[in-house]
Amino acid sequence: MSGDLGNSYNIDIWGLLIALGMVAVAAIISELMHMGIGKTLTWSSCRALVQLCAMGFIIGYVIRSNSVWMVFALMAVMLVAAVQIVMSRARGIPKGLAGPIFLSLVITMLLMLALVTELIVRPHPWYAPQLVVPLTGMLPGHTYALAVGLSRFYESMEERRDEVDMMLALGATPWESARPSIVSSIRLGLLPTTASLASSGIVTIPGMMAGQVIAGGDPLNAAKYQFVVLDAIAALTLLADGLIMVMIYRTCFTADDQYRPPEAR
Repeated sequence: MSGDLGNSYNIDIWGLLIALGMVAVAAIISELMHMGIGKTLTWSSCRALVQLCAMGFIIGYVIRSNSVWMVFALMAVMLVAAVQIVMSRARGIPKGLAGPIFLSLVITMLLMLALVTELIVRPHPWYAPQLVVPLTGMLPGHTYALAVGLSRFYESMEERRDEVDMMLALGATPWESARPSIVSSIRLGLLPTTASLASSGIVTIPGMMAGQVIAGGDPLNAAKYQFVVLDAIAALTLLADGLIMVMIYRTCFTADDQYRPPEAR
């Protein structure tokens, strides 16, 4: 096969089995070293294969149907899954945060999708499944950052318990008392995103760009798409983190503006 642009390289069943075999070898090595992660690694790899292939079939069906309702239905499923991921990965958070997390994701994701599709790419129709569905699937990739930010906020509030009590006693508002913890949690959640932005193109070729090039797309156009997606994820992470913090910081305080310990939340 020549090196012209437009060529693509399909992966057959044997290629998938070899990829699984690489993970199996790594799992065997981990078991020989008594690391205790072999089974988890193997199960996660098999699960990823099934999930990705299933999503490939679903996305193909949605693209062929070209239905706006199918697009929004798939987006809703992805959002619910993103909320579940945040809730399961965040540690030390109180119950009842699913609503604020879902609301912040819906607001920020719809905002980012509107900006990317209507002002940057401008597809026809505006809900073009080939663009909107993959973007929707990539943007919730920042859910790990949200989980880290939430965990860090409640951890920081407990670490600063005496400081928070002193600030409240001196007349500070709950927002002023919680602000240092909010800032530190948002910064921590943004670290992976800023690192990815800084290293893209020189140290690494991000997944979306690599996928488009392997599929035969124009490398320069793939780079443009990757830049847009990385910037959208960075903005989405910051906005979603900030919005969540605004909605949940009061869970650390009572109705009388006193610090509420973790066991009372």
